[in-house]
Amino acid sequence: MNIIYIHGLDSDANSTKGLLLERYCQQYHPDINVWRPDLNKTPDQVFNQILLLINSLNNNNTENENIEPSNTVLIGSSLGGYFSTLISNHIGCPALLLNPSTQPHITLQRFADESVLIDSGKAALSEDYVLHSTAGGWDITNADLQWFEENQLSAINYPNKVAVLLKEGDELLSAELSKAFYQMQGASVTVQTGGDHRFSDFGEQLPMVMDILQDLVQA
Repeated sequence: MNIIYIHGLDSDANSTKGLLLERYCQQYHPDINVWRPDLNKTPDQVFNQILLLINSLNNNNTENENIEPSNTVLIGSSLGGYFSTLISNHIGCPALLLNPSTQPHITLQRFADESVLIDSGKAALSEDYVLHSTAGGWDITNADLQWFEENQLSAINYPNKVAVLLKEGDELLSAELSKAFYQMQGASVTVQTGGDHRFSDFGEQLPMVMDILQDLVQA
């Protein structure tokens, strides 16, 4: 199996959860490969990079008798959960979502609002105007917000291939909103009490995470 970990906003290829996942698999599941791409790019570049990586893994793995060519699954956190959903909708691959963002066209609008307060000139309205620079180096522009607007999540095409883990204590995104959307679409949703947006106890939940991924692959 291949696992692609898709990090969230203000993270990168060396995210804590991605590293924990990789080390856990190296110790307990050496037959599983974990990929941690850096996705601090425009949303269309992120979408295409993940698709290219999946295609590359599937093509390359046909030469390895120990790995099924279609055994690639996604784990996406926050904004990474949004991208994981898009990719799963597009090609039907399994995806496990951690506190996923369901409306980035709305939640990221705060950067545009802040920019208008700082710069009230016409430049703030141009497509390439930088609204916010993430810790990983992605310069978010008005064009990016427009992309999210045009690629809103309205359905889950393969609900049996999607599982969602939510924390009631998520301080950044609405767990109730995510729960309502994914449950309405027929995906598996588990809501855990307490916690935070970063899923700080992710390391303790890795045995359960691996069980969920196996179920998704077999669905």
